[in-house]
Amino acid sequence: MDAKTGEMSGCPMHGEGGLRALLGRTNKDWWPDMLAIDILTPNGASNPLGEDFDYAEAFNALDYNALKADLTALMTDSQPWWPADYGHYGPFFIRMAWHAAGTYRTADGRGGANSGQQRFAPLDSWPDNGNLDKARRLLWPIKAKYGNNISWADLFILAGNVAIESMGGPSFGFGGGRADVFEPERDIYWGSEDKWVNQGVQTRIDPTKEMNDIEGPLAAIQMGLIYVNPEGPQGNPHDDAGMARDMRETFRRMAMNDEEVVALTAGGHTFGKAHGNGDASLLGAAPAGGDLAAQGFGWVSTHESGGIGEHTVTSGIEGAWTNTPDKWSENYFRLLLDYDYELVQSPAGANQWQPINQKEEDMAPAAWDPSIKVPTMMTTADMQLKRDPEYRKISERFRHDHEAFKDAFARAWFKLTHRDMGPKARYLGPEVPAEDLIWQDPVPAGTKPSDADVAAVKQKIADSGLTVSQLVKTAWASASTYRKSDHRGGANGARVALAPQKDWDVNEPAMLAKVIDTLNGLRGSMSLADAIVLGGVVALEKAGAGNVPFTGGRGDATQDQTDVESFDWLEPEADAFRNYVGKKKLAVKTEEMMLDRASLLGLSVPEMTVLIGGLRVLGANHGDRGHGHFTKRSGQLTNDFFVNLLGMTNVWKATDDTEEEYVATDRKSGGETWRATRADLVFGSNSELRAVAEIYAQKDGEEKFKRDFVKAWNKVMNADRFDLSYAKYHR
Repeated sequence: MDAKTGEMSGCPMHGEGGLRALLGRTNKDWWPDMLAIDILTPNGASNPLGEDFDYAEAFNALDYNALKADLTALMTDSQPWWPADYGHYGPFFIRMAWHAAGTYRTADGRGGANSGQQRFAPLDSWPDNGNLDKARRLLWPIKAKYGNNISWADLFILAGNVAIESMGGPSFGFGGGRADVFEPERDIYWGSEDKWVNQGVQTRIDPTKEMNDIEGPLAAIQMGLIYVNPEGPQGNPHDDAGMARDMRETFRRMAMNDEEVVALTAGGHTFGKAHGNGDASLLGAAPAGGDLAAQGFGWVSTHESGGIGEHTVTSGIEGAWTNTPDKWSENYFRLLLDYDYELVQSPAGANQWQPINQKEEDMAPAAWDPSIKVPTMMTTADMQLKRDPEYRKISERFRHDHEAFKDAFARAWFKLTHRDMGPKARYLGPEVPAEDLIWQDPVPAGTKPSDADVAAVKQKIADSGLTVSQLVKTAWASASTYRKSDHRGGANGARVALAPQKDWDVNEPAMLAKVIDTLNGLRGSMSLADAIVLGGVVALEKAGAGNVPFTGGRGDATQDQTDVESFDWLEPEADAFRNYVGKKKLAVKTEEMMLDRASLLGLSVPEMTVLIGGLRVLGANHGDRGHGHFTKRSGQLTNDFFVNLLGMTNVWKATDDTEEEYVATDRKSGGETWRATRADLVFGSNSELRAVAEIYAQKDGEEKFKRDFVKAWNKVMNADRFDLSYAKYHR
């Protein structure tokens, strides 16, 4: 790999289509010699702490103040093997925390700091994460000291907070509770490119198309970047319009608006420096490609100094943004707006901008010798805060109102580092802010209804005339928005009755409105969120599911507590559970979208399978379409879907060239028997899914099918009940 551009040579290619189209390249593609630990984890992720380990309980036993004191001391404890710039590691840890959190994207909620993924490939070896392996090693003595009371995921973010505070910067607070994983999360699609970021690769935004043209859930502009190429689109420092466009779109896909972009960029670049004072070609392989002797270190330099201190190369850009890089100040906007800049190249050959005729007092101290003065610099991305009209307005306002800037940065940093944690109920520790923020999807506390109230409302719903299909579809529409990636969505809050969810095509707005209006007239003092889930219970029991458990206590959110733009990202383009495919042509196959949605719901293969089969016979298809409704007992919870799908009387054929819909004819009579979609037939065609479907299709499989369906249904209905699971930590 070229150390500066990150371009890979000899990268193995893989076939088109299949799940690879959904998951992109694997670590083995990038680093063929990497040890394949996953051979030992065929049934999912491993956890050396054991299934019974409760991280929230361990965190609550942490000596939080002692940990912060140790982190503060670390900031100025410079180590000769990786000396601190300006004698302070603060900027280094800010970058580490930022890059741990900055992979979050709103489209699927994946990425982010929630599980400590920066420790593993590919993130530990992205060009944009160069030398952060050293930051993590600097933290190791502290992690070892406090053990399982602090996760790596929490430690990354807390170290960033302490770094800001130790340099006089503003803080909005900290919430712990991020539990570590112990292997890469393999369901995250990072892109399909066969090269890392470099000047020869097109950005993911096609300038000839709409600005939201980035593929699927991706947010970063190029493979291996957290956000944008700081030198400019494809390394072009003169493309101001493209640079501003890239910044605006990629940050939008990471849940940040223009003000937050300016606040984060300016606040983060108030501290520290970029590194490019050396020969980039002398850098070795990234951590995932390193040899055993390197012990996980990457980018080892063969420069005579070892590539540390004065001769460190990371991004290739060289220099500090301000003349006070180790403390919070007002200097970033002053230097950006008051000086004219000229394009220069760093010693490593990177494009950057330098003030013209800079005063000596505005120059920065050299990171390795404070007696030496060196010019400050700005990247092409920084220059857009001056050149783009909208960014310029915000920059001018912050320049003249420093308190507003401090508050905006503190809030934006808190959002950046906590956006993927989900509801506030999951936040732990003494520094959790009291204020409820709109991006936390606040839900007022609910009241658990009495058994008598539950029984009364159940009877009213049963007598209401609402059908099994209507009640099941409404409950599913409410609860199935949940995604385990960032813990957003779910039934708590009843946001299915609010914009934008009430208007989503997948939710059949007219039908949904009828059900919601009816439930509102029947629920009494019970929350609408509880009534919707209870309606599903009534439907399943009426369908022959037996006794279906119900746990009330959900609250109802208001429209003012709902960020419509943010919730728009949760709208499914396809939902195989309701046999729905939207009008937009999908980049991957329907059955692959089914797996992705099941993954976000946290479902296993048997759970996904049993839910699909049950929802089909209950009549949960979008628009009451008959595809996959393989039963003559509609509205009853039976195993008919599996029995009739796997029966040997059917001959299937696609209805057109799209191969999205199929028709079955009887082998003997030739008459039409059933219609299906790809999401139906895959349970007969895929050997692994068929193996599970056969269990439910057997003569002795129906009772197991019912039990398993109710269990999986309840898992989805209660996936977001953090108000219950975290209650003991907030007394």
